[in-house]
Amino acid sequence: MFSKSVRWEFDRLEAKQGMPRRVDRPPAGRYAIFVRVLGVDVGKRRIGLAISDASGTLARPLLVLQPVGDVTAHVATVAAEIARLNDEEEGLAGVVVGVPRALNGKSHRLTAWALDFVEILRERVLLPVSVQDERLTSHEAESRLAVTEKSWRKRKLRLDAAAAAVLLQDYLDCH
Repeated sequence: MFSKSVRWEFDRLEAKQGMPRRVDRPPAGRYAIFVRVLGVDVGKRRIGLAISDASGTLARPLLVLQPVGDVTAHVATVAAEIARLNDEEEGLAGVVVGVPRALNGKSHRLTAWALDFVEILRERVLLPVSVQDERLTSHEAESRLAVTEKSWRKRKLRLDAAAAAVLLQDYLDCH
């Protein structure tokens, strides 16, 4: 491996000869890759969606979907939203789906349903789909929303998207 001064000298010589400049890291203020990730908090009545920023650092609530029908209908609704977000300029790099578990880590009554959702979603979309433990995300989201919104009815409308944001932020912090 060359020292920095030797590498800079090579870069200077290559620039003189019209060769493309090697860059060890992206220029300040720019990202090497856009890595927006979609977080999905799956439920039988509502599905919360959250999205990360392009740097893959911060998650924010996006929206709450209220699909009707079985798990396949839920997947179709989320897949349509994934396609819409993927068509945007920044696109998507992946999807993270929360899998509910009991506090002791064992399967919960909705665990099998969520895993079926993930399996069908992986067949429907071309993006990588990861799973994340979503224990206590709804509780944390509820406590965060309670700080700014006193009305339970108004909080409930945003709760699933806020839980998806907590879930996605946990994923981003670990990866």
